[in-house]
Amino acid sequence: MIFQVQIKVMPLKDLLDPQGKAVLGGLHNLGMKGIKDVRVGKNITLQIDAANETAAREIAETASKQLLANAVMEYFEIEFVK
Repeated sequence: MIFQVQIKVMPLKDLLDPQGKAVLGGLHNLGMKGIKDVRVGKNITLQIDAANETAAREIAETASKQLLANAVMEYFEIEFVK
């Protein structure tokens, strides 16, 4: 079976997000003063051929831990797309 998985990778909440701060500054320069914080991350979509959803999740977690997310600076969330 083919499963479509979205992996959201975001900076850890306790770490500075320089890209988010730059975007926040740009938004404020455009007059959008009501925006108080911005966090910038990655959204990755995988199509996984696996026997079942559990096996697909294991593949997505392995890919995330080994390549897609840096555990020192980022966390990830896995979501199946219907």
